Formats: sequence, C-alpha cells, structure tokens
Amino acid sequence: MRFAILQFPASNCDQDCVHAARVLGHAARLVWHKDTSLGDADAVIVPGGFSYGDYLRCGAIARFSPVMQAVRAFAEEGGLVLGICNGFQILCESGLLPGALIRNRDLQFHCEQVYLRTANPNTPFTRCIPRDGLMRIPIAHGEGCYFADEATLGRLQAKGQVLWQYVDARGEATERANPNGSLLNIAGIANETFNVAGLMPHPDRASESVLGSTDGRYIFESMVATLEERRRAAA
Repeated sequence: MRFAILQFPASNCDQDCVHAARVLGHAARLVWHKDTSLGDADAVIVPGGFSYGDYLRCGAIARFSPVMQAVRAFAEEGGLVLGICNGFQILCESGLLPGALIRNRDLQFHCEQVYLRTANPNTPFTRCIPRDGLMRIPIAHGEGCYFADEATLGRLQAKGQVLWQYVDARGEATERANPNGSLLNIAGIANETFNVAGLMPHPDRASESVLGSTDGRYIFESMVATLEERRRAAA
C-alpha cells in the first residue's frame, strides 16, 4: 500500500509516520503543503507537529494549505485519511471531523504514555485491534482537549463515531485517566462515513518494541486490511 504523509512547515512527526509505514512493509512518501495532488496514494496521514508554528491556533493555518483541498477531495471519494495529534486538530479545523481541540484543562503540555480503549472495533481504523485489550500509546500535546456541543456529542455516541477513549490500566474511563479534560474521555473520533479519523495519541511512536509499545501498529494494520479488502472487492 502507498501512504501519503503530509508535510507542513514545522511538522515534526512526518518522518515518524513514514518510518512506521515502512516498518509495516508499505511504501510512504512525503507530500509538501503546497502540493495540489496526492499522487497515487492509497491512504493519507496528516502527522503531528506544530504546523505553521501553531499560530492563531493549532491547525488554523494548515487548513488553508493547497494540499488540504486534495485531501478533502480524496476523503469525499471515500479515501482513508488519518490525522494524528496536530493532524487531528487540522482535520477538525478543516471541517473533515466535527468538534475542536482546545487547551488541556491544566494548561500544561503532556508527554506521557496513556491507555486507550477502543469504543468501536468495527471501523477501517480499528478492525485489527484486539477486542478485549487496551492499547498503550504516547501523547505529546498542549491542546488535546476534545470539545463539542451536546448535540454533536450525542450524534458521535449514537453513530459509533467515538473510536478511542482514555482509560486507566483496568479499562475504566475515569477522570484521572483523562490527561487533557476531553469530553467523554474522547481520544479519537471518525466522520459519519468512517473513512476519516483523528486521534491525539501517537500510534506512529508505538510501532516498534524498541519504542516501548507496538500497539500503534494495530491502527495502521486496520487501514491496510480495509484497503486490501477494497481491492479484492474491486477485482
């Protein structure tokens, strides 16, 4: 499979995403923010970092990059798009995902390992995650508090769009397990058609045992499994 990894000024996790894709045995290439085409990409990853220095607010400038028009068109055609950390913020700012990411409730930057529970295992981004297990994946953000109005939260829950929640080691979504104050302990969500997803934790930093966890691979493997199934159906 061919992954397109977006690259903005001040991105700092684009190479991590390229490496994670290649560790899994797939092709990956960087796509500059001024590019207007994604080429022959099978899937797109919007990586973490501090696009455009996080001026105005996280993702607010990146949403206007020429490449995001190509991402929008790709998503509208059903292409898989995953936003990680700043990528999640960019997808929300672009309207490809509902809600917003705001300052952490304690106004501190958090860099730590967290536990995630998969709330919906039947999506292109979660299908390979063990049903009864938790994922241990790192976070690194200062504006990761997911916020939306009550109506939006209700729709996300009713339609299964909440994909991951912050939990403790026992799998309970407690306040203490929530590192940033996200409503409903939300760590990641999907759009209504489940081809666009975003999460604040970094699966790209949990793709090899030397990094302390390989749980992030499940998310990328889920995307690959979905793409392979689509190819078989098309054939």
